[in-house]
Amino acid sequence: MTTQQKSQAQLIYLILAALFIASLVTSNLIFQKFFYWYPFHLEIFDVKLFEISVGLLPYPITFLITDILSEVYGKKKANQVVIAGIFASFFSLGIIYVSKLVPATSWSLVDNTTFIQVFGAAPLAVFASMMAYLFAQFIDIKVYHFWKEYTKGRHLWVRNNFSTFTSQFIDTLTVLILLCSFGIINWDKFWGLLVSGVLFKIIIAALDTPFLYIIVYFFRKKFHLKLGEEISNFEE
Repeated sequence: MTTQQKSQAQLIYLILAALFIASLVTSNLIFQKFFYWYPFHLEIFDVKLFEISVGLLPYPITFLITDILSEVYGKKKANQVVIAGIFASFFSLGIIYVSKLVPATSWSLVDNTTFIQVFGAAPLAVFASMMAYLFAQFIDIKVYHFWKEYTKGRHLWVRNNFSTFTSQFIDTLTVLILLCSFGIINWDKFWGLLVSGVLFKIIIAALDTPFLYIIVYFFRKKFHLKLGEEISNFEE
């Protein structure tokens, strides 16, 4: 790989990492708003089947990015971005905590009550999300590389979907257990939100498969990668 190609690979890696971290932190901050994402009104376990948190909207992006990184840059680089995302989330948690402590002025557009109402549950939510995220992302990368080795670099759709289905179920299950345990969400909504969340993530994972093929094709053509080959030591 030429020096110019290494520089380009490094830049793309940083952009993907930035998008990953931005999506992760944003999902933790906006999770308290829920919406109904399907035109048909169906219920399961006394909860509308398609009611989910807006925090799930950017979250699938993180799994798509880790799949891209795993496929093109390798397991080590994907894990590094996951760890960076953990530090970024806890850093944002510290900023929120300090912001809650300082009093709002009398003319502040957002008063103390509104701020606490919107961000009051954020610390517990970030903790719950991080615990779930920690399990899910590392499992996603591990399962992805298992299928990549098993298929010898072929059948990209298999490792993309199987890794995401597994990790997203674990993520949704873990975060709901923690949020319900902390009293942020009532237990009577647990099963409905679990089914809705997992179903939403499975559908999104299936829909993002063509995008993964396009992106991986771009990388292979640009950096002359063979089937199953990864960019290695591009920073040197």
